[in-house]
Amino acid sequence: MTTDQDERLKAVAEQAGRDLENASPLDVLRWAADTFGEKFCVTSSMEDAVVAHLASRVLPGVDVVFLDTGYHFEETIGTRDAVEAVMDVNVITLTPRQSVAEQDAQYGPRLHDRDPDLCCALRKVKPLEEGLTGYDAWATGLRRDESPTRADTPVVGWDGKRRKVKVSPIARWTQDDVDAYVAEHGVLTNPLLMDGYASVGCAPCTRRVAEGEDARAGRWAGRGKTECGLHG
Repeated sequence: MTTDQDERLKAVAEQAGRDLENASPLDVLRWAADTFGEKFCVTSSMEDAVVAHLASRVLPGVDVVFLDTGYHFEETIGTRDAVEAVMDVNVITLTPRQSVAEQDAQYGPRLHDRDPDLCCALRKVKPLEEGLTGYDAWATGLRRDESPTRADTPVVGWDGKRRKVKVSPIARWTQDDVDAYVAEHGVLTNPLLMDGYASVGCAPCTRRVAEGEDARAGRWAGRGKTECGLHG
């Protein structure tokens, strides 16, 4: 059931989506910081720290929410630790209710192979829903050029599933734009990006991509799945 607060936030999101479509990422994030203050956070998979870095420039000490699924590459955890150590952000690590061992005991080993949608729901979607409870708006690093499923990503939109304003400040950027920003500002990136991985998720469900494949092709390859459920 919707509330007056939901309707107000939805109207704010839809208006901002129109007004900020051609705004720079910094201006989009500045709007979010001015509008929501401490009720705004950044989510990061620690593939890179571009959005976290951008947000820290307009809202120092901004909360950066990271989902530790229990299946991450060591390089991803290392990137999170480095971001926490060197950037002006407050890293908040969310974990699922069950450890991997507890999940294996209830559902059987390697649930990610047998039912990846359920595994993502348990280890990503539900923890994020719970972790975002105290916020009115959250930022993502989604870009329209990453895959066909993300081609219509709004710069600011309404996340009806979580009843939050969803901000994607670099939605209009290309990979070249990201690379240029990383180079200019010395932004931390996951070492796996230099090892053939174009998109970094959980280790059992992520592979390197071949030349010519889109950035998301290495996620759940061969499983008929392109999104974990956080953004779709």
